Amino acid sequence: MDSAALRPEIAKSWRRAELSGLRPDAAVDRLTVADIDRRSRLVLAAEPVLDQATRELADTAFSLILADRDAWIVDRRFGERRLESTLDRLGVVPGRRFTEENTGTNSIATVFELRQGLAVHGHEHFIDSFKAFACYGHPITHPVTRRLEGVLDITCPADHASPLLGPFLRRTVADIEQRLLEGSRAAEQRMLAAYQAAALNRLRPVLVLGDDVVLANAAATDLLDAPDHAILRGLAMDAPFGVRQARSVRLSSGRVADVSFERITGASGVLFELEPPAVQAIPRRATPRPVQRDFTTYREQRTHVLISGEPGTGRSTVARELAGESALAVLDAVDAQHWAPTLDQLVASHTGLLVIENIALLPAGAAARVGAAMDRGWFAFTSLPPSELTGPAADLASRCIARRELPPLRSRRDELPALVAAMLADLGSTLRFVPRTLEVLAAQPWPGNLRELKALLRHVAAGRACGDVLPRDLPEAYQGSPRARHLTPIEQLEHDAIAAALRDCGGNKAHAAKLLGISRSTLHRRVRSLGLS
Repeated sequence: MDSAALRPEIAKSWRRAELSGLRPDAAVDRLTVADIDRRSRLVLAAEPVLDQATRELADTAFSLILADRDAWIVDRRFGERRLESTLDRLGVVPGRRFTEENTGTNSIATVFELRQGLAVHGHEHFIDSFKAFACYGHPITHPVTRRLEGVLDITCPADHASPLLGPFLRRTVADIEQRLLEGSRAAEQRMLAAYQAAALNRLRPVLVLGDDVVLANAAATDLLDAPDHAILRGLAMDAPFGVRQARSVRLSSGRVADVSFERITGASGVLFELEPPAVQAIPRRATPRPVQRDFTTYREQRTHVLISGEPGTGRSTVARELAGESALAVLDAVDAQHWAPTLDQLVASHTGLLVIENIALLPAGAAARVGAAMDRGWFAFTSLPPSELTGPAADLASRCIARRELPPLRSRRDELPALVAAMLADLGSTLRFVPRTLEVLAAQPWPGNLRELKALLRHVAAGRACGDVLPRDLPEAYQGSPRARHLTPIEQLEHDAIAAALRDCGGNKAHAAKLLGISRSTLHRRVRSLGLS
């Protein structure tokens, strides 16, 4: 269909879907299905309201679909049970995320994008398989915080569409919002009761972190900085309700504290208590700067060094640290045709460190010249991880006895508060990223690593001089918090290994499972658990 014939809001949505690379014949039922929280604040508030609405829709061809604040489907209801198999076939199932970039124009994804109610008629759907249906969606907003809590959708066959869908759905959403308000008050009372019981011992730091509530006694206020709130939230992200757990955690001060914590039943908050001995051992000090690496021996012995890692992990910065006070010359493999013919003269005249960046891009002839010159000069190479090097680049890497492999930012999420603070200091900014904003940043995939983080902070700092940075102050692409729990180091290694296997096999799970030496069922289970798409 010609997008020019569509309503403006629908045409713009089609354009956004096209720009994301989505095709109308895309199969939604092949998207990843993730674990969902079936006892979340939204689900609990909506449950009785949806029960009543389902009774009103009995024996009709209408279905209700509830998505959370990140557009993940968390509940479905049906006027007729046969609709369940229809939605299953289309891929409209709990645990699947409906955004415009993967499901196109519909009344979950587009309402999530626009933050306003919208009807989508059959032909207005971007995905072909949805065109037989009509739907109306409306955002669910918390009455106190005015924050988006989710989207409620009513769907039916296109020939059953009615102008009464909008009023019906708006009334249902209003009932859910009222229960969110009532539940919020009750939850706050539960959090306050838990805090008061734990804070009887005034010497022990006690903290309760809720979605919109922070309760802390004087001992906790003195001990913890704002970045510590993000660290503690991440610690309890997957904890069960009502079960006390204990863990050691590294705070933004750099010291390790013993923390016990428990998610408060019937509320969104978590109660944290720090043990007094650990508190006495943790002095207050400024957020640490990144540790400077000791390259003294390498400089004295003029040892060749391979500095590897994904792009943006700080390879060039480490090369400058390696040079220290020595003279530094940087050559990029992309421009090898310009400098390779005169490399011998450069080595003869340069007494310091010669850095060749991106050695995987060196032509064979240039690589041979570099290899021949290594006996006469001091070299450092930057590259992808050694396992990804082949041919002449792998040969050059093998001649470097000293190696520094830099981890990607996604495996350094616990360091994010300190990294943000250090980068803001380098930018001369006094901005304060509140814990909720740090949580949103920690959930990002960071394909550009430290370079991407620095660019983001520079953008935010350019827009304001001081004050607190909230999630809504971030660029739009970073405001959504991808549904990705914090992975343990072992899980992160497993995540990266599976991702690499899938990439090498062109997404073919059968071949990837064989390459990894595991069954297809195990691969599918780990893909879902680790949040891989």
